[in-house]
Amino acid sequence: MIAPSFYETHKAIKDGLTDEVLEKGGRGSTKSSFISIELILQLINHPECHAVVLRKVANTLRTSVYAQVCWAITELGLGSKFRCTVSPMECVYKQTGQKIMFFGMDDPGKLKSIKVPFGYIGLAWFEELDQFSGPEEVRSVEQSILRGGAYSLTFKSFNPPAMARNWANRYALESKPGKRVHHSTYIEAPPEWLGPRFLADAEHLKRTNETAYLHEYMGEVVGCGTQVFDNLQLKKITDKEIEGFDRILNGVDWGWYPDPFAFCRMHYDAARKNLYIFDEIRVHKMRNNETAELVKAKILPEEIVIADSAEKKSVSDYRALGIRCRDADKGPGSVQYSMKWLQSLGSIVIDPERCPHTAKEFSEYEYERDKKTGEILEGYPDVANHHIDAVRYATNQIWKRRGQ
Repeated sequence: MIAPSFYETHKAIKDGLTDEVLEKGGRGSTKSSFISIELILQLINHPECHAVVLRKVANTLRTSVYAQVCWAITELGLGSKFRCTVSPMECVYKQTGQKIMFFGMDDPGKLKSIKVPFGYIGLAWFEELDQFSGPEEVRSVEQSILRGGAYSLTFKSFNPPAMARNWANRYALESKPGKRVHHSTYIEAPPEWLGPRFLADAEHLKRTNETAYLHEYMGEVVGCGTQVFDNLQLKKITDKEIEGFDRILNGVDWGWYPDPFAFCRMHYDAARKNLYIFDEIRVHKMRNNETAELVKAKILPEEIVIADSAEKKSVSDYRALGIRCRDADKGPGSVQYSMKWLQSLGSIVIDPERCPHTAKEFSEYEYERDKKTGEILEGYPDVANHHIDAVRYATNQIWKRRGQ
């Protein structure tokens, strides 16, 4: 009843290893089908527990999540076990009286007045997560409804918006104990579930508009033509991979407040022109001797750290503290040249769990537009780029060899 891509998530839920499941992906990935089936299973397995299903706008409930939950009930062979009504909109498990209730966030007052005949609300599903106002709104709902009881599980699902800076895309990159993030696409679903027309339309779009295909069907964050790094890959870098890295680079961008001190650690695969960023430090209001201790805990004694040459004293401090620190060789045009070099790489791979701040900066870094004409402006914005600068400094000895 569920696509193979969801087996591991199903097992994690069954074994009690997660209390928040974030399902993102493209059109036809069957993520809503999976969640609706899992919601019913967990409701039945926890007889004191009720469920709430939410969308941003109430008038979209009946033809989307309500219909989806009714489908799941029928698919599981439980049609006679549930009573489903639209006024009030709810599905009641007859054997216990447990309820699945449906609400829109355009009337938040209804959420505050939810009453259940017994037990507590322990299950919640936020469909089309990106349509909610932001993490504060979602968190407020969770705090209001998920009270009491030993068990709770939240589902959040959405098709990633094109812009990396959208709050839901950012939220997917944040790690939290008990949170499980899973990405799925139509390719992993049994073809017979989707039908020949769906598959034909997907293939046609792939041939005629690859960017739209990657966004709509593969659920990729493609930007709106202003993203600087088209070669970015956000994915897990394993301990085994890191053990095999033999060309380690370290970079520092000095900062105090509001600008942060930023450190990045990476490996450059020269043969394939791939850069792997697997560690970071980001702190505010820490002195050089304090940040030096953090850096020394990350690196080997023989490794070199290349730092922003604008602060000669800080570079000297690091040397005095036992770090082999060098100034970055800047010079005229160094920003443009180093940025173009990064853009020319086969891929820039960043582990979003190990390096959340670096992943955020690279994925959200965009060219500026003229406010009147909307045209993209030349040059690279000097804003929210501290880890990007640390990466530029770390790779300084490579990209400054012009012509290579």
